[in-house]
Amino acid sequence: MAGKKWTRRDFLKTAAVAPVASAVGCSCLSCPKPVPAAPAGAGMARITQMSHKSRVVLVRDAAAVGEARKINASVVQKMLDDAVMTLFLEKDPLVAWKHIVGPSDIVGVKTNVWNALPTGPELEGAIRTRLLEAGVPADKISIKDRGLPNDPIFQAATVLINVRPARVHYWSGMGSCIKNYITFTPKYAEWHNDACADLAKIWSLPQVAGRTRLNILSMLTPLYHNIGPRGFSEQYLWPYKGLIVSQDPVAADATGYSIIRAKRLEVFGEDKPLEVSAHHIELADTKYGLGKSKPEDIDLIKLGWSDGILI
Repeated sequence: MAGKKWTRRDFLKTAAVAPVASAVGCSCLSCPKPVPAAPAGAGMARITQMSHKSRVVLVRDAAAVGEARKINASVVQKMLDDAVMTLFLEKDPLVAWKHIVGPSDIVGVKTNVWNALPTGPELEGAIRTRLLEAGVPADKISIKDRGLPNDPIFQAATVLINVRPARVHYWSGMGSCIKNYITFTPKYAEWHNDACADLAKIWSLPQVAGRTRLNILSMLTPLYHNIGPRGFSEQYLWPYKGLIVSQDPVAADATGYSIIRAKRLEVFGEDKPLEVSAHHIELADTKYGLGKSKPEDIDLIKLGWSDGILI
């Protein structure tokens, strides 16, 4: 694949997901059965070696987002707890979080601060609460987006937690978990070639490789359409009121991308192409082995509110 320029036709042939099929009841993503959780501390190094399916939890709650896109912090906390408990087959949130971190860990929470659609204090606070309860000292936690190469917590981190909102993106087609790590690098523009096709390579950098134990793609109010690098418009945000949680960033992104495509089909009446193809998700699987992108390789577990689920 080296040097190949991908077209929309190429990507659709090997798309990570199939929202149109999902809309008419595609059985490949319906009611999947959970598989054993990765052991504590396994991180992404474990994911690349898995022969079984990647577990993804989609949790939604109708009360998560209110008027004027106000986020309900207590509801988000419960959503996150339910997702993490389901991911690790536990009945108590603290026990589930102990699969991720312990008192000896140094934890970098990689968030996203884009002013039009940041991760937000409600979700960041929910993560921080559980880290502290799992025994991680407050001075060993950093929640940050920019300046990571100079942040002592991120440089010494034994655990990374990756969290950001889902949105279409001018440079990469889809801004989601894989792309969120671009700020570990000094020059973002160096990754923009061929629609950011090689973003997964960032995950092999020494300060990243093997450290990520949880990926959270916020679908509370995702952005499903955009025009140009600075063409953000609030009319293209919608209250999906969900979170996607997985140890596999590729599977999480593939699931989010499926929902974004299904929303675009619903709104535009056609599978309207993104300005830029999001083929970096498929390449993260087929070229870099970072995780699973094909629906048949993903066990999607759906919790909570189902109206307008689109998958």
